[in-house]
Amino acid sequence: MSGDGDARLGGRALQRVVYGEETIRRRVRELGAEISAAYAEDGQLLVLGLLKGSFLFLADLVREVRLPIQVDFLVASSYGAGTSSSGEVRLLYEPASGLDGRSILLVEDIVDSGTTLARLLPLLERRGAKRVDVCALLHKRLPGVTVDVRWVGFDAPNSFLVGYGLDHAEDFRHLPYIASL
Repeated sequence: MSGDGDARLGGRALQRVVYGEETIRRRVRELGAEISAAYAEDGQLLVLGLLKGSFLFLADLVREVRLPIQVDFLVASSYGAGTSSSGEVRLLYEPASGLDGRSILLVEDIVDSGTTLARLLPLLERRGAKRVDVCALLHKRLPGVTVDVRWVGFDAPNSFLVGYGLDHAEDFRHLPYIASL
């Protein structure tokens, strides 16, 4: 990774690029086409991005969805400054858009423990969403994760990943690729 100018930040070194920029771009296009086909009959789709990690993925994904959409956000936290989920999910910001009777696509950066989604999905359904599906950029496929993720960009290795929106203590989000820390 030497020579790219991004290999070290704040004394932390990246181990390797897991998914490169072009690989991500190609997969996001495919996901956009699949989502467009799945919601073709639903009318307007509400896309909820789970911030902060999903913001780059969400921005690229919604440009590939060929349907009328609205975009809003949720902010939930389960990491803090650590490299593993605390298991406690805090909802810091809720969508301003009405959910009642809406088809919702919840966009997540990475599914590892599944704790965040396990808390959010029933909440969105209780608020009257007609349909809630999940699209995750990455899924670690860890044992015990029972949350249904309809669309997955990539199966992720069981390591701490950064880049393309994913961070470690707010660093590395800006990288155009996904790397292991």
